[in-house]
Amino acid sequence: QVQLEESGGGLVQSGGSLRLSCAASGSTFRITHMGWYRQAPGKQRELVARIPKGGSTSYADSVKGRFTISRDNATNTMYLQMNSLKPEDTAVYYCNAECPFSTCEAPQYWGKGTLVTVSS
Repeated sequence: QVQLEESGGGLVQSGGSLRLSCAASGSTFRITHMGWYRQAPGKQRELVARIPKGGSTSYADSVKGRFTISRDNATNTMYLQMNSLKPEDTAVYYCNAECPFSTCEAPQYWGKGTLVTVSS
């Protein structure tokens, strides 16, 4: 099993910054890609950014140039640096980890989420 725990959410003014963290524990050696998703009230969950164990990152168009995803494989921690925040970034942010091997208990794992609120 893999456990994911997010932290770092909160209330920030428009134009401000926040840094989210996701700590992974358990069978982390099986994790390949990790990512941040978000879900705003009344909307579907959407991918924000994704990062492999090594290689290129990818971002949703709406956050390109403002958000930076990073990952420390030594500590099994993933980060999302969010700058120039906008009210439309308000959402619950979820940490995701992919486990594509037949020995994985599940193909994906999710954290419980952390709320980010951006005031105008």
